[in-house]
Amino acid sequence: MATSIRPADLAFDLGGTPVSPAYGDIYHATQGGPGQARHVFLAGNGLPGRWAGRERFVILENGFGTGLNFLATWAAWLADARRPDALHYLALEKHPFRQEDLARLHAAWPEFAPLAARLGQRWPVLTPGFHRLEFPQTDGGRVVLTLMLGEAEDCLKQLRGRVDAFYLDGFDPKKNPAMWSPSLFQRLVRLAAPGATLATWCVARAVRDALVGAGFATEKGPGYAGKRDMLTGRLAAARHQVPPAAPAPERHALILGGGIAGCALAQRLAVRGWRVDLIERHGHLAGEGSGNLAGIVRPLLSRDDNIASRLNRACFLHARRAWADLEAAGFPSRRDLDGVLQIARDAAHEDQQRTLATAGAYPVDYVRFLDRDSASALVGWPTAFGGWWFPQGGWASPPTLCQALADAAGGNLNLHMGRTVAGLEPADGAWHALDEAGDILVQAPVAILASGAMARALEVAGDLPITPVRGQVSHVAAGSLPPFRHALCCEGYLTPAVDGIHCLGASYAYDPGTELRQDEHAGNLLRLGRILPGAEQALATGDLNGRVGFRAATPDRLPLAGALPAKGAPLAPDIRLDDMPRLPGLHGLLGLGSRGLVWATLAAEALASQLHGDPLPLEGDLLDAMDPARFLLRQHRRGRNKT
Repeated sequence: MATSIRPADLAFDLGGTPVSPAYGDIYHATQGGPGQARHVFLAGNGLPGRWAGRERFVILENGFGTGLNFLATWAAWLADARRPDALHYLALEKHPFRQEDLARLHAAWPEFAPLAARLGQRWPVLTPGFHRLEFPQTDGGRVVLTLMLGEAEDCLKQLRGRVDAFYLDGFDPKKNPAMWSPSLFQRLVRLAAPGATLATWCVARAVRDALVGAGFATEKGPGYAGKRDMLTGRLAAARHQVPPAAPAPERHALILGGGIAGCALAQRLAVRGWRVDLIERHGHLAGEGSGNLAGIVRPLLSRDDNIASRLNRACFLHARRAWADLEAAGFPSRRDLDGVLQIARDAAHEDQQRTLATAGAYPVDYVRFLDRDSASALVGWPTAFGGWWFPQGGWASPPTLCQALADAAGGNLNLHMGRTVAGLEPADGAWHALDEAGDILVQAPVAILASGAMARALEVAGDLPITPVRGQVSHVAAGSLPPFRHALCCEGYLTPAVDGIHCLGASYAYDPGTELRQDEHAGNLLRLGRILPGAEQALATGDLNGRVGFRAATPDRLPLAGALPAKGAPLAPDIRLDDMPRLPGLHGLLGLGSRGLVWATLAAEALASQLHGDPLPLEGDLLDAMDPARFLLRQHRRGRNKT
């Protein structure tokens, strides 16, 4: 079961300074919290001077707390004419504040009011794991906050990135020793970029010794607001540093596939200034599986909160934020995320749903259980059982999302529509996309396959474990069903009417046929009977139209996102995933299966972050779970075990 996040309790001392009842300590200096942030953490790390002229600067704070240090840093970044293009702020927090409590705290600092309002609008649902919040600026540049909710060391174990400056701002070491432990400082050193610095208000001897032991050279300096000393530091040894990722020779990529995966990736690269050529064999975007009128947007829950559930949760929550950001920037897509109900399939499943949703692991703004009467009242039609209510789920239109993503990529995206790629070959440091005559359509140093199961038609991807799975969606005319509210699921799904059509689906078949089939319409009507009992009786298969698409499924039902493996290369007996040989410059965003609408946005952000050298937005074990080389590594290990 998921580890729950316990929010911080809002409390103040007699002077009005916020305090933590759990740790018995204040969140910032009694006098002048913003002044402390500037003096200790910004100036202590040589900021803003150290980031001047940089393309990217990365800060890590161990204890986000009220967000004051983040707001002060963001304000300093905005005020600096020589600011970096991107400011990445990584923050650890075990007990985050609720959104309404954060707003009350921020009211004390009117100088940050506009920034605090933007932070509050994007504040995540408080679930464990990494949450990436992006704040694009109208005059250029991006501030990216990655909140890591959970135990500090657990989060640092999972973090992949290189940090330029550390803000050490945990509670007093005597009251919260886990935030100042030698093992935590050693993890910071492993994440540190060359020349990394640190700053903290704490000058305790044990903290100084632990920092020096980890590899920092420290120095005392004048403290703030009557405190005699503070501490600064600089990385003194490079022996623990993670080697930097090799940058792409040129920020130019070609993407094969104009569905949701390809469009999402094109937009995430374009935001970073990459030039993108996208090739689509149809004359329009979303010509394959992404062409369905509407799809369901909901998370996946499991009793053991397994890898798939954690990844789906992160992607689900991120997609909602990212789509809202697109719309705010003037690139809307059609959706209605006013909630989705997953109805239990039988009484035993209903009991499981009730147990899981009421165990306290999830906040009610993520999921709650509704009994049969409550579910029926919500839907407006009697349901057979109760179910999970996901208040932030719903439905979305993949074709309009693809168009919004492509439009948002702007002039950095060049579309090549109605062109078929017959071959993809490396030559002279670039990948060449070839047409059927062998002529070059596009060439670029980085190539990304985002064409679903079609990718296997190319020799370089022929061994990828992707299986096409046929899915037929039935189109039910509006007015043919009893009135109901919200998107609904129960071993199938039903959407409210979109352009006069309810989408009901979907079949699951392992064959390549593209024709509409009456037996699959009949199967969808059976699904309708489980969702809205009795509603199927007024319909016949001959009354239905529909659409056939193909999912690209992998054996473990998880996506492929990352550098593609070099099959046939020799492998050391004890090789790790990170060391698997790869095809230089060739990547994939594939195998999104039935959940592409949910997976694609964050998976694209993860791959774009890898290519660009940014801190990654997901935990390391979730990134490994999507690594395209995982199957080749498992095959290698099975072979070793047999010998």
